[in-house]
Amino acid sequence: QVQLVESGGGLVQPGGSLTLSCKASGFSLDYYAIAWFRQVAGKEREAVSCISSSEGPTNYADSVKGRFAISKDNAENTVYLRMNSLKSEDPATYYCATTGERLDASGRYYCDYFDMDIWGQGTQVTVSS
Repeated sequence: QVQLVESGGGLVQPGGSLTLSCKASGFSLDYYAIAWFRQVAGKEREAVSCISSSEGPTNYADSVKGRFAISKDNAENTVYLRMNSLKSEDPATYYCATTGERLDASGRYYCDYFDMDIWGQGTQVTVSS
């Protein structure tokens, strides 16, 4: 069965840290870029970060740049999102999804947010004192 399963969400105090995991099964992440999104009920979904299939180029939303770090372990078929210095604007349901890649001028693939074909079920992050 082809699926992505997120885990690692929970309750954390402002300024705290969490690491989310996105484990793939039924297919290999060697060939897929992965993106993290978040959504608050009643608001639009926001792209948070993505990482290329080669565990190389990454992308971050301005709102999380410098605080979040995405990484990929193809051997474990898992993508991680390390979230540091969590703020009151970070609580949401966080989803991972496969996403598309583009080729840059140097011939290297970089992730971008399109063709999100496979989605996880989401994991809730709450920031509260």
